Amino acid sequence: MTSSTPDPRARTASPEEVARFTAMAEEWWDPTGKFKPLHRFNPVRLAFIRREMAAHFGRDPQDPKPFAGLTLLDVGCGGGLLSEPLARMGFSVTGIDAGDKNIAVARIHAQKSGVAVEYRVGGPEDVAAESFDVVLSMEVIEHVPDPVRFIGLAAGALRPGGVFLGATLNRTAKSWLMAIVGAEYVLRWLPKGTHDWKKFVKPSEFAGWLRGAGIDTKAFRGMEFQPLTDEWRETMNLDVNYMLMGVKS
Repeated sequence: MTSSTPDPRARTASPEEVARFTAMAEEWWDPTGKFKPLHRFNPVRLAFIRREMAAHFGRDPQDPKPFAGLTLLDVGCGGGLLSEPLARMGFSVTGIDAGDKNIAVARIHAQKSGVAVEYRVGGPEDVAAESFDVVLSMEVIEHVPDPVRFIGLAAGALRPGGVFLGATLNRTAKSWLMAIVGAEYVLRWLPKGTHDWKKFVKPSEFAGWLRGAGIDTKAFRGMEFQPLTDEWRETMNLDVNYMLMGVKS
């Protein structure tokens, strides 16, 4: 998963993965559709982001728009499931995605919702000349062919002292059982083939790649599904889904 001096203009996205998610683009905002799992654990992700960003930037998490004046880049934004609520929190949000249909859906939904988000078709290689206070990439790294290069480019768009927020799936026997067998074949939360277990990322690997890009990981948190209450919650268990927060030196 390492790269040797690639062409800086080369695309970071996998054409196969872009095609897979583009084919489902019209379902991004359907809470009972193919992106149902993202809708279900979105509140957990947003709570983590609000808490960690408020602490880092010295903002009041109870403020309706605690992050006014801060810029955020959402890499692999899909249909905008995180971009929109983060814009509502006050961030000036730029959402980028390699799928043009995903961006089209995101733009239409934001316009209908009255939320100001700048959406563009592209990847982190397209924002090298820009600088953001926060770079966000949730549930994306397990879908790119070269995660080291991907992180390096994303980190390049982060200003010194800025925050990188990421989320992915751990490469464990438990994640194979729950995220592949359970979610795709038994519960059918996701279409079969959505994930490749070999591309799942161990927390130590993610932290190491970030460290190589000048980002010091400050926090890890897991996400677990609670079948008895039919909801997701934040946990310290990183065996399956996890989130992280790091600061660029």
